[in-house]
Amino acid sequence: MSVEEAIQDKRLFILDYHDMLLPFIGKMNSLPGRKAYASRTLFFYTSRGVLKPIVVELSLPPIPSSPRNKRIFSHGQDATNHWIWNLAKAHVCSNDAGVHQLVNHWLRTHACMEPYIIATHRHLSSMHPIYKLLHPHMRYTLEINALARQSLINGGGVIEACFSPGRYSMEISSAAYKSMWRFDMEALPADLLRRGMAVEDTSMPLGVKLVIEDYPYAADGLLIWSAIKEYVESYVDHYYSEPNSVTSDVELQGWWNEIKNKGHVDKKNEPWWPKLVTKEDLSGILTTMIWTASAQHAAINFGQYPFGGYVPNRPTLMRKLIPHEDDPSYENFILHPEYTFLASLPTQLQATKVMAVQDTLSTHSADEEYMYQLHEIQLFSVNDHEVLKILKRFSAKLKEIEDTINQRNKDIRLKNRSGAGVPPYELLLPTSGPGVTCRGIPNSISI
Repeated sequence: MSVEEAIQDKRLFILDYHDMLLPFIGKMNSLPGRKAYASRTLFFYTSRGVLKPIVVELSLPPIPSSPRNKRIFSHGQDATNHWIWNLAKAHVCSNDAGVHQLVNHWLRTHACMEPYIIATHRHLSSMHPIYKLLHPHMRYTLEINALARQSLINGGGVIEACFSPGRYSMEISSAAYKSMWRFDMEALPADLLRRGMAVEDTSMPLGVKLVIEDYPYAADGLLIWSAIKEYVESYVDHYYSEPNSVTSDVELQGWWNEIKNKGHVDKKNEPWWPKLVTKEDLSGILTTMIWTASAQHAAINFGQYPFGGYVPNRPTLMRKLIPHEDDPSYENFILHPEYTFLASLPTQLQATKVMAVQDTLSTHSADEEYMYQLHEIQLFSVNDHEVLKILKRFSAKLKEIEDTINQRNKDIRLKNRSGAGVPPYELLLPTSGPGVTCRGIPNSISI
């Protein structure tokens, strides 16, 4: 199969951190114990239905005196190439771990919920129906973010000490916000379309069709998204039945105005902001907010220890560049490749810190409040019987989705979530007990 045919058949995929990281690589590599590349990784979608990494490109900032600023790696047949290929993949995993923590986790869930929460408390009365709708999804978030600023993302904190970006971590997060964050693209269907993981298809319930049907996060996520959307639309329909009821709600308009113009002042003039005119506009905005606080954060957060706790599988930083044949260290690499590999990973102290933090972040507390419990949680603040019926339907729908996900995890045709040695994808199962369970969707970002 030619490259052109593979692209046409949607069999080539790319994990691209080149442009995001390259401006920072020189500064990162000047830090003690830090060596990183800007990376691009090509994957081939095989006939078995799984993605296989085939090429890794690792780049350093161009230097006039050194033409070797870009290297290409692929899986070869001999032992030496095997070890170099493993080192290249480890560098990719390190970049992925950093972007996951700083962009997808901190920026796109924790940080971006703050303007919604602050505006809700400033502009919406506690008796306002939208305040009541959002209240469970704001629980503990500002508190946990304050704690993160004290010990995780602070100067000299765990993220700076144990992840490749080091002291430039927040700069990378800020740059990603400036270049890529858009409210309208935080909706799951829009995000999948933007990333090329779905195509528009009007025959599908949400208007999108997955490019890879066995993409567990997307397949399960669309079920959850659809349930949230249906729940929010029913709730909004109940309270905003008149044609001008959204535009005439002064509190609601002030709330949305603050989110755009104060919460995101540097993006306030962007054309992609949704308008808040109709009840459909309101439902779309609220669905995105609730998705971000609940299922999106659950998918990003609660698998961190199960998938990343074994540091060689997902190193958070690398301490050495990959040796060239003319490097003084190359001979030692040939003699002791396992030593070179281990010496490139985080130190034991760094690895232990990361494991401890990931264990904590992946833990559900005993008093966690889950989305499937909303009909019970809201019982004390909602007196409207019609709304209680809407809440009960939503909880029942989530139970149905849990059954569907469990069945998918038993389907041996789905190679990305079932089979010997393949962990089932349970991150979007609605229910969970306390502890590190790798499942469960809380109402809010509470850890």
